[in-house]
Amino acid sequence: MYNIFMVYYVDKDWLINNGLISNGKTPPYNPKLTEKAKKLRKEMTKAECMLWFQFLKEHTYRFQRQKVIDHYIVDFYCSKAKLVIEIDGSYHYDNDQFQYDQIRTERLSIYNLTVIRFSNQEISDNFNKVCEVINSHLNPPL
Repeated sequence: MYNIFMVYYVDKDWLINNGLISNGKTPPYNPKLTEKAKKLRKEMTKAECMLWFQFLKEHTYRFQRQKVIDHYIVDFYCSKAKLVIEIDGSYHYDNDQFQYDQIRTERLSIYNLTVIRFSNQEISDNFNKVCEVINSHLNPPL
């Protein structure tokens, strides 16, 4: 099952006070995470590879993988739709990790982003349904 969280906007002073860089058009980011994001792009999980190479890479909407937003690296991001896609492995169901993911989603929500989550199992077992859900969150839906 996937979860959807709608988010809100934060003012510029708050961004500066939290050490984030922003061009005013895209969500702010922590530049210290850029190198780690590049490394993660080279080390994608099997589920991330499947979603990227079989669906998102050539999608009509432009998606970025391992995108730095705030103090986090999200798996996939579509700026036009303000959509974040997270792929969760089994460790995400550990109570501590689950709580961390909730906090992270709430933090991303301040940038008016929608976050949807899928498990690795959903990607492998219901790939077409995952693609349909993603498309339903695009404006206009495909």
